[in-house]
Amino acid sequence: MPSIVFYISGHGYGHASREIEVINALAPKLPGWQIIARTDASRWLFDRTATPALTRIEGACDTGVVQVDSIRLDERATIRAASDFHAELPARASREAALLRAHDVRLVVADAPPLACAAAALAGVPSVVLSNFTWDWIYEAYPLAAAPALIPSIQEAYQQAEVAWRLPMHGGFAACRRIVDVPFVARHASTPASEVRRRLGLPAGSRLALTSFGGYGLGDFDPAGVDCGKDWQVIITGQRPAPSLPACVHFVDENAVYDAGLRYEDLVAAVEVVVTKPGYGIISECIANHTALLYTSRGRFPEYDVMVEAMPRVLRCAFLPPADLLAGRWRAALDRLDGLPAPAERPPTDGAEVVAGMIVDRLAD
Repeated sequence: MPSIVFYISGHGYGHASREIEVINALAPKLPGWQIIARTDASRWLFDRTATPALTRIEGACDTGVVQVDSIRLDERATIRAASDFHAELPARASREAALLRAHDVRLVVADAPPLACAAAALAGVPSVVLSNFTWDWIYEAYPLAAAPALIPSIQEAYQQAEVAWRLPMHGGFAACRRIVDVPFVARHASTPASEVRRRLGLPAGSRLALTSFGGYGLGDFDPAGVDCGKDWQVIITGQRPAPSLPACVHFVDENAVYDAGLRYEDLVAAVEVVVTKPGYGIISECIANHTALLYTSRGRFPEYDVMVEAMPRVLRCAFLPPADLLAGRWRAALDRLDGLPAPAERPPTDGAEVVAGMIVDRLAD
């Protein structure tokens, strides 16, 4: 059985969530093909949101960024981890190439581990980079004195991809030989907001703000301090019971969302505002589902500046300083945001279908 393999970074949820959308769009177009996910990203996310049968091959494909929590990162630890990983890249690529040959892989899609491109080249398989950034661009912002070989290693790997399919709000790609821009890959709600609220037991007539801080959470945040009172109801999601909460804060078990026949994007569409740090996945979902975004800073992550510059054109958004976020001083910012006009632009968010079609066309060549 011929195969296509997606190498997916395990850093956060954004890489995996968008590639799952591409896989969901692709599978019906490729009957008789095996789709492989090579990743250490959350298995739970794949189990709950991937619709076709997948072959998942566990393993780290890159090291991403070392996070303290969702809004703090460790720059030096990030570079140490990436440098150690790439010091062994030739050996890693050789092992991955053998895996590609064993599975009769015809195309490699990288979001965005450089290892994928290096391995594909060794196996004689074409590769594409599908992302909104490349890791050399991210790491160039951090102290590199102890890792002089890191950026050249990453760029040499990316140079072996035949093309980069570049998503919006992008940065990097200097090493890529050819670039094709594609629309946002985004998850779209399929259930009306009123029905989402009913199934999850959320207040029908209240303004809702959903916190979204991915798998890393907020280490110093105490929801008991949120000042929303009766003006706003705050939703916190997770996979274990929350501590005692004030009346204006509701805990929703993420498993309960899916058990109710819903998906996370349905919850995003059912609220007025998402409170988060800027990341591709949640921004694209807010755009696709017409939800406002109240954002805070996230440490020195180069993607942040690109997104902050672009967001006001495509969604209603406002900044909340980290000190106010952690102290629960949200109400005034939520009120201001709720009164903003609609954004000037409505960019296309059908990137999953577009990319799936591009993959099919490439495989037919």
